[in-house]
Amino acid sequence: MSIPTVFKNGRTDRIHESKIGRNLAYVAGFYLVMVFLVPMATEENSIPDLSGRANRIDYATHDSWGNVQDSARELGHNQSENGGTFAWMDMNPISGMIYAIGDLNCHQKWERSWEVNGNQMAVCTRDVGILFGFTIFCLLWRFRGLNRWTVRDTFLSILPDNKIEKYYYNDKRMLVMITILTIGLLPMAVDGFTQLGTSYESTNQVRIITGTLAGFVVGWFFCASFCARPNKFEKTEQVKLPANAKLRID
Repeated sequence: MSIPTVFKNGRTDRIHESKIGRNLAYVAGFYLVMVFLVPMATEENSIPDLSGRANRIDYATHDSWGNVQDSARELGHNQSENGGTFAWMDMNPISGMIYAIGDLNCHQKWERSWEVNGNQMAVCTRDVGILFGFTIFCLLWRFRGLNRWTVRDTFLSILPDNKIEKYYYNDKRMLVMITILTIGLLPMAVDGFTQLGTSYESTNQVRIITGTLAGFVVGWFFCASFCARPNKFEKTEQVKLPANAKLRID
C-alpha cells in the first residue's frame, strides 16, 4: 500500500476526497437543474396542481392514488378539480424520471411548490433548498475536505485547523460535529413538525432557507462518511490532526 503524499500544510493526497465531492455535487446538481428545466420544456400548463404523499408513488398512472378521489383518506385533494389528472409515465423517459423521483421522495403539495411555465415542479421548495445546500457543500468539499481516518475528524477537516484546535485539546470534536448537524437540521425539523402538528403554515421562503441549511449539513456528513477511509493509511501516525493530536487505536 502506498503512503499518501503529505503536503507542507499537513494535508494528504486529496484525489479521493475531490472525486467524492465532485460526484455527489454532479448527481444532486443535475437533478436540481432538471427540476427547473423539465417543467420549462414541457407544454405550458400541462402539469396540474398536485397533492401526494412523501415516500410513496402517487402519480405513476391516471389510476394511481393521487388521481383517484377517495373521501375516506386524510391526504391529497380531488385531482380532477385541480387541473386534471397527471401521470409521469405518459411523459418522455427523462421528464418521467425526474417526476418519478419527486413522486417517490416528496409530497408534491402544490401550495408548497413553485411553478415554471405554468407547470408544477417535481419537488417542493423545501426539497429545492435541500438539493441546493447539498450541492453547494459538495463543491466546497471537493476543494477542502480531507480524509482523517474517522468520520468525526474527516467531518471537521473542512474547518481551519487553528479554529478547532481547542476541541482537540479537550477532545470535544464529536460534540462539535453533532452540534453543527443539529444547527443545520433543527430549523427544518421545527418548521416542518410545527406545520404538521398545528395550524401554523410555513412560507416557501422559510422552506427554502431551512432546506438549504439542512442540505448543507447533510452533504457535509455524506462527504465525510464516504471519505473517512482508514485503509488509505498504513498507520495512524500518518494522519495529520489539528493541535498535533494523535489517533489511538485501542
